[in-house]
Amino acid sequence: MKDVFAAIDRLPKAELHMHIEGSIEPEMMLDLGRRNGIALPWRGVEEARAAYRFGNLKEFLDVFYRGLSVIVTEDDFFAVTDAYLRRAHADGIVHAELFISPQAHLGRGIGFDTMMRGVLRAFESARGGFGMSLKLIPLFQRHLPEEGAFPILDMAEPWRHEIAGFGLAGAELGNPPQHFERLFAHCRDLGYPVVAHAGEEGPAAYVRDSLDLLKVKRIDHGVRAADDPGLVDRLVREAIPLTVCPMANVRLGVFSSFAEHNLKALFERGVKVTVNSDDPSYFGAYLGDILKLCVGELGMGFADIVQLLRNSFEAAFLPERENEDFVERLHQAANASAD
Repeated sequence: MKDVFAAIDRLPKAELHMHIEGSIEPEMMLDLGRRNGIALPWRGVEEARAAYRFGNLKEFLDVFYRGLSVIVTEDDFFAVTDAYLRRAHADGIVHAELFISPQAHLGRGIGFDTMMRGVLRAFESARGGFGMSLKLIPLFQRHLPEEGAFPILDMAEPWRHEIAGFGLAGAELGNPPQHFERLFAHCRDLGYPVVAHAGEEGPAAYVRDSLDLLKVKRIDHGVRAADDPGLVDRLVREAIPLTVCPMANVRLGVFSSFAEHNLKALFERGVKVTVNSDDPSYFGAYLGDILKLCVGELGMGFADIVQLLRNSFEAAFLPERENEDFVERLHQAANASAD
């Protein structure tokens, strides 16, 4: 097992489902809170970490939004993003498409440009220092009215070259995809690919509606699609990628344990599954950790891990030649590990 884990460490990786605000470790959260005069309910690191126990998505989001309140200045956005990118580099991540939630910051009076300048300073540092390939995916919050999201597209226009696409996130139940048809049509008219969180706490129908009504290129999570065999057939036939986050699903009670997760079953069925960390500080595992759990808990082999990573590179919003180059790097590293 140690040899397989060491081989996984050496593989280049892509991450397609990771929320920048969900990567704030408790130490940084408390430090930024003190610096910015933001009152938090936790007196220390251990107390904050103990609060990272969630029974469902709503409980998690309550803590998530409390935690991101400490990000105020451009330097804060830089620090949070930079910390994740350094950890990602240590995990072998060479390409990442990171989520950020502008409405959560605009609603607190934080300027869009403040957010973007801080994040992109960290991107430039990681590009120069680590050679990482990086893009941003701003997310719309599904509990907020559709109309209020349209101005974000205008705000984002000066930063277009840094944006891979737009997405939809937040509490699924009671907030179905059809509430956002006009918004997503406008995104597509502007030339942006779109993605949506669907089928984690929401039903398989939300996955189908995200494909049919929002016309997304990827489904974020999507594990409830397994409840509809016809939908699974479609995912396989159309090669729709799922950006699955197994540790998040376990921590939020979607599955009772990692060993019970349906990632392997979907993968073996032929679904284009990718593995991601979602909110690694809150769920206690980064991408490298999760890939090893796929081996240790799900019984997946090294070749399966390589295929999962290939799926991620192929699903990335990159020019075809860049996708192919990353896949070639992956297979070279895998072959070297097999020698």
